Amino acid sequence: MKLLDIVHPAARILTDIARSQDAEVGDGTTSVVVLAGEILKEVRDLVEQGVSSQTIIKGLRRASAMAVNKVKEIAVDMMDASDSQEKKVETLRRLAATAMNSKLIKRNSDFFTKMVVDAVLSLDQDDLNERLIGVKKVTGGGLQDSLFVDGVAFKKTFSYAGFEQQPKHFENPGIVCLNVELELKSEKDNAEVRVEQVSEYQAIVDAEWQIIFNKLEAIYKTGAKVVLSKLPIGDLATQYFADRDIFCAGRVASDDMDRVCQATGAATQSTCTDIQERHLGTCGAFEERQIGGERFNMFSDCPRAKTCTLVLRGGAEQFIAEVERSLHDAIMIVKRALRNTTIVAGGGATEMELSSYMHGFADRNVPHKQQAVVKAFAKALEVIPRQLCDNAGFDATDILNRLRVEHRKGNTWAGVDFDNEGVRDNMVAFVWEPSLVKVNAIQAAVEASCLILSVDETIKNEESAQPGQQRGMPPGAAQRALRGRGRGMPRRG
Repeated sequence: MKLLDIVHPAARILTDIARSQDAEVGDGTTSVVVLAGEILKEVRDLVEQGVSSQTIIKGLRRASAMAVNKVKEIAVDMMDASDSQEKKVETLRRLAATAMNSKLIKRNSDFFTKMVVDAVLSLDQDDLNERLIGVKKVTGGGLQDSLFVDGVAFKKTFSYAGFEQQPKHFENPGIVCLNVELELKSEKDNAEVRVEQVSEYQAIVDAEWQIIFNKLEAIYKTGAKVVLSKLPIGDLATQYFADRDIFCAGRVASDDMDRVCQATGAATQSTCTDIQERHLGTCGAFEERQIGGERFNMFSDCPRAKTCTLVLRGGAEQFIAEVERSLHDAIMIVKRALRNTTIVAGGGATEMELSSYMHGFADRNVPHKQQAVVKAFAKALEVIPRQLCDNAGFDATDILNRLRVEHRKGNTWAGVDFDNEGVRDNMVAFVWEPSLVKVNAIQAAVEASCLILSVDETIKNEESAQPGQQRGMPPGAAQRALRGRGRGMPRRG
């Protein structure tokens, strides 16, 4: 959806709420778009009957507030402060598994749920910055060959001659992170140096060599065994480090360098002078390992590890990219669950309970035209279980009728049973979702619907719609252009 070139203003609003849902919660992007579209479809009849758009908007916002309050009322707190770590992890795995049920990795959900939960729990629990979870993709192998690295791993960078002689494994090494170019360079362009003797020119050349050697010697004296830099490390520096049993890697990506500093405790230095021991990082083990057709630099057993890396394997790049998107949704769900510990049942159970509740509430307590709006919203909520049935190839009409009966009986968590093409208690079946997903989806869908309903008309600027088209030239401009610049008027016969 991020890559679509969307022109229609209403469609842009729907894509914006999907992006907002992805940024805020991480899952439910499809649900929020489907729900917003269904709300607009249900209130269309009211608009055509002449009901004021302001009346409809007021009713939708009232219905949204009712639905959100009902979700908070029925939500269950599954992670008590007294719970053991094992129970907490098991709850998070079930939430991650629910997020993966609609993805391509459903068959491997047991394998990936453990990976996702371990990744989120490895972060700083006060921050939970998901950007510190690095994801690396390596084609080849199967999904089960994917790795979880409790530390940092990144692909081997470009290297010069002499790299082969460097050691590729260290125990408890010192690590220095630089933002310095370690390459022999002559004087920059457009520089002027006046010499009168050959010895003076030789002194300039010697000074250029001495500058790079002073940098390398300063790094060597720190005692570091692993040298990383965001900028290039040339062949001279590579050979220098190889002779002294030091590993080096240049052109390290900024995000990888930041994660190395986060995990090892190193501080990025912008100069090679006065590097103190406190500026160095450390880890339990460093090694360069072959994974598929790629070489990876791996830092493990980091004392300050608040970051991790997921190395994904698969047959095709497109498939691995889909796996990455699926894991992102699961990671965001687990992250939100740690902050908001209340959950609800998935599989359409929550939407059907809200629909049943709001139909009854509207009949008893909502007067006049707003009753029709609230009932339209309640009916729109049923699009979620209906779409789930259609996706699974079930008879949506039959399943929804059975769900209505169950919820009328008071079975709050009755939802779609995808295993037996029926109805079941999805709370007992461990089909769980954070309540925040439902709350955010309802609020975003209603706000988008209200925004579209409040628009009376749109005006299209034809000139801005065709940015490539040139505007008309003023009179006489074409003739002047043909004569060319600097040429006189043609002679008259």
